[in-house]
Amino acid sequence: MRIRFSDLNLLMRASRVVFVAALAASSMVLSSTAYAQALGPTYPIAEPDLLKEIERVLKEKEKSGELAKLQKEALERSKHSAMNPKAVEGLTRTREPRTFFFDPSIVANQRITTPEGRVLVQAGQRVNPLDQMAMSQQLIFFDARDPTQVAKAQALIAKANGKAKAVLTAGSYIELQKKWGKAVFFDQQGTLVRKFGIRQVPAIVAQEGRLLRIDEVLP
Repeated sequence: MRIRFSDLNLLMRASRVVFVAALAASSMVLSSTAYAQALGPTYPIAEPDLLKEIERVLKEKEKSGELAKLQKEALERSKHSAMNPKAVEGLTRTREPRTFFFDPSIVANQRITTPEGRVLVQAGQRVNPLDQMAMSQQLIFFDARDPTQVAKAQALIAKANGKAKAVLTAGSYIELQKKWGKAVFFDQQGTLVRKFGIRQVPAIVAQEGRLLRIDEVLP
């Protein structure tokens, strides 16, 4: 094997770089050792085991009965929150009846196909869900904390021959569900009322042709 002069020159350069790097590293180690000696004896940092510490605290609270108390309080808060969701903000009791319409049409942001590959909706196409599926039940929105609204909602549901869903915007849907013996829903965080543009309750949402008719009615 013949080594060219250029290869030999490159090898010598690389050797010098390695030597300098090794010398620098050894100097750093020596400096660190000398610095440690100047400071005096060093000791490893002892950190308490976090999991063992947590376990110790929990056992102490369990013995004192505090843990059971905290668990009970947390359970009660969760139960109360589930039974009494936060009231939807921005709604008022209907003072001036109002009727308006909502177009549920959407614009598809991508092409929709069947599992077989048949195109149902093209990207950018405007689609009205009511063309494919009718809204079989009305939606009655009301505040269950107001007895007059509860009575109005009950009358509206009866008038619709049961083809209506009760949707609360405030109050306990659990209690009303037990009282009525039928399903009662809650508009969590006001998602539906904001989408429909409802500002007053009681309000009725029902299909009318290819639109949704919304009536904010007096209690």
